[in-house]
Amino acid sequence: MPKSPKRCEELRIEMRNKIIHESIRYFAKNGFSGTKISDLAKHIGIGQGTLYVYFESKEMLFQEIYKIINREEDIEQLKILTFLPLSAKDKIHKLSKRVLRQLEEDESFAAVVALNTQALLEQDKECSADGTTYQTKLYQYMVKIIEQGQMEGSVVNGNPLKLADYYWGVVYLYALKKLFTTKYELINSDDLERTLLKLAK
Repeated sequence: MPKSPKRCEELRIEMRNKIIHESIRYFAKNGFSGTKISDLAKHIGIGQGTLYVYFESKEMLFQEIYKIINREEDIEQLKILTFLPLSAKDKIHKLSKRVLRQLEEDESFAAVVALNTQALLEQDKECSADGTTYQTKLYQYMVKIIEQGQMEGSVVNGNPLKLADYYWGVVYLYALKKLFTTKYELINSDDLERTLLKLAK
């Protein structure tokens, strides 16, 4: 019995989503330049021709992925957290718990973190004088929390941008571990927060 037009469209959407989902992880592990369409199709378990039915080129596929890795909901949650009437220490604690929980439970989140960081670094290479990484909303909101913590005396002294770098650098490292290794011990929020918070005396 032939499939209905509605079912055919559902299958197309399912296949497109599968390609995108699997490609996020593959690009995160292999990088854009290190990814060949033939290898990617094999990884997904489809023919190379099938992949080209959905995306005309590797560049077009990556553009679609790039829209996804700029996770507006994550930025929005950080924005909300930034302006909550809480101490900076509590904000950092809430953020660390959420980020580490997502890293532990969702490999796709780890891939998004890795790809997003790679994309930011690529932008910096092209526009290094502008410091594009530091102009992202992710860094801008993090800097506000760090500056608040420095005023309150709970966050270590230092350049807030560099401190934000340390924090997200650790998150990136553990995202890579999640993607590349089978056995590793995920840090806890106390470990992550040591990049920012003063040690209790």
